[in-house]
Amino acid sequence: MSEKSIALKSQLVDEIVEKFQNASSVVIVDYRGLTVEQVTNLRKQLRESGVQMQVIKNKILERVVEKTGFDDLKEVLSGPTAVAFSSDDAIAGAKILHNFSKEAPALELKGGVIEGKVASVEEISTYATLPSREELLATLASMLQAPVRNVAYAVKAVAEKKESDDGDAA
Repeated sequence: MSEKSIALKSQLVDEIVEKFQNASSVVIVDYRGLTVEQVTNLRKQLRESGVQMQVIKNKILERVVEKTGFDDLKEVLSGPTAVAFSSDDAIAGAKILHNFSKEAPALELKGGVIEGKVASVEEISTYATLPSREELLATLASMLQAPVRNVAYAVKAVAEKKESDDGDAA
């Protein structure tokens, strides 16, 4: 192998190591058997959620997982491999890929990294079924508003009762 080729591969490994380190989650999948239309649709869904998917050779990924300390992922690096990097929402990529694999069984989740820890297919599926960050925030906001709303109703009821009592006294 030429020095130029080695340098290019080394640079590629470094770029992917940086993606691994900056991502809040990384999901590794086998996309063999998907049609071009399915892959295009999947990439569109991922892109809309801020998730980047990249096809990466297993030899490159082996070097990446060695450098990042995610050696447990080596066992899933066989066959065609695509990697989904999610920077903002740790669950977004897992959720989209999990749901897409239900529609297109050819897509197979292999494993990944979520919040800096190696995750099995089962763990990724569990994370994928959790509500999104936005859904959790909306639920929390609703729960926080409920006591205030109840106090407002109580104050309004007391005020209406007082008005009706004042009206009766007159």
